[in-house]
Amino acid sequence: MKHPDTMKTTQRTAWTAPSVLLLTLILAGCSVAPVYDKPAVDTPAAYKEAAPEADPRWKTARPAEALARGQWWTVFGDAELDRLEDRALAANQNLKAAAARLAQARAMLGSARAERYPELNAGFGPSRQRPSPASRGLPDDAPSSATTLWRAQATVSYEADLFGRIASGVDAASAQAEQSEALFRSVQLALQADVAQNYFRMRELDAEQQLYAATVALRERSLKLVQRRFDEGDISELDLARSRTELASAQAEAIEIARQRSAAEHALAILLGQPPASFGLPARPIARMAVTIPAGLPSELLERRPDIAAAERAVAAANARVGIARAAFFPRLSLTGALGYESGELGNLLDWPARAFVLGPLVGTALTLPIFDGGRRSAELERARAAYEEDVANYRQAVLDAFREVEDNLASLRLLDEQNRAQDAAVASAARAAGLSQIQYREGSVSYLDVIDADRNVLQQRRAAVRLDGERARATVGLIRALGGGWSEAPPSTAMVGTSMATIITTP
Repeated sequence: MKHPDTMKTTQRTAWTAPSVLLLTLILAGCSVAPVYDKPAVDTPAAYKEAAPEADPRWKTARPAEALARGQWWTVFGDAELDRLEDRALAANQNLKAAAARLAQARAMLGSARAERYPELNAGFGPSRQRPSPASRGLPDDAPSSATTLWRAQATVSYEADLFGRIASGVDAASAQAEQSEALFRSVQLALQADVAQNYFRMRELDAEQQLYAATVALRERSLKLVQRRFDEGDISELDLARSRTELASAQAEAIEIARQRSAAEHALAILLGQPPASFGLPARPIARMAVTIPAGLPSELLERRPDIAAAERAVAAANARVGIARAAFFPRLSLTGALGYESGELGNLLDWPARAFVLGPLVGTALTLPIFDGGRRSAELERARAAYEEDVANYRQAVLDAFREVEDNLASLRLLDEQNRAQDAAVASAARAAGLSQIQYREGSVSYLDVIDADRNVLQQRRAAVRLDGERARATVGLIRALGGGWSEAPPSTAMVGTSMATIITTP
């Protein structure tokens, strides 16, 4: 029969183990991380620069990174641009670097999630040791011999997430992975826009080259006419010198345009991920852009911007890190154990009597409670809170920048329409004045200087018109980029970037 005290001890032990386990499970469900609320931002009721017929309704911006953007560049109906965009998405090195950063963030998320589970290890090997006599409770001069101990054992360790430290780490890593994906999309969108804008820049320079080629041909004919009249004694050498000067000036400016086109072609080659020496694009002058972005754009478009999504996910990650810093003030429970065999002889290692186990902390204690650290944990908490406030400010600034970029491009397109009409009228008037000056010069009523001035004015006005066409094309691309990459929510085709992104991420 058991002694009453022994029975009480047994009952106490029987009740204590479940109680401790229950308490551990209860504490594991507790988290000291602050509840995350997306920061509020001020939004206007309507776009200031939108056309009057635009929908004035607006709502709070919410990053919607999962929405499909589509191959927005196909709206220009340019097969050459479509081909260049596909090449850039497949070979651009900056995009591949962004994909690698995304893969790193996802791997870090996997590492953070692994902390939720026990860690199991196995080991095998001998240890040779000679304990001191004093450590065995013997006199210092007592004999002591060296022994060899063979071990084959498995060890397990597990940290109970009492106050949400591990959960907060997973939340932070998850938000970081989502931020990296949004940043990848941002790099992707920037690449698409840069390719389109560089392409239209080259087409603009092609139009200028075409314009200067026609100007050089015209001035060559004028020089022949002036030369003939000089040879016949109708005019002085001054008109001949002026005609030669104008021809040489046009030829020099044509060479400058060729130099700029070469630089633009080289820049486009780099965006495509290939050396400039192996890339060339046939000349094709830009045409007046017929694409018009709808003025009544839905409010969701601004929400699709990847940079805003990245900034918002950075706020969520910072909020989770505040939870990690708070959890450092509370106890940590680490459970460890080892099970295996120990023997002085290798041949006896796996014998049943050689079995051994350890339950409890292999090193240190199972439950640790921080008491004093000189204010280090408080400083870490303050740093985490300040980092959160910084990310909130960055998020709100990203929203403001997005509104500004949309407004800028809406204003550019609206005013470029007016400017194009005025410039077309200027080109027509300048061409009419140049034709009249040629007639009057032949009749001898005006000097050749008037003809030169009229020709210069025609060239300047036509060149300004070409530049406006290029500006309109780039502003259209800029507006699409500011809106997050298109205004259609239709799912992308199989050739869209989703496939390209997966290819990039999985390519070694």
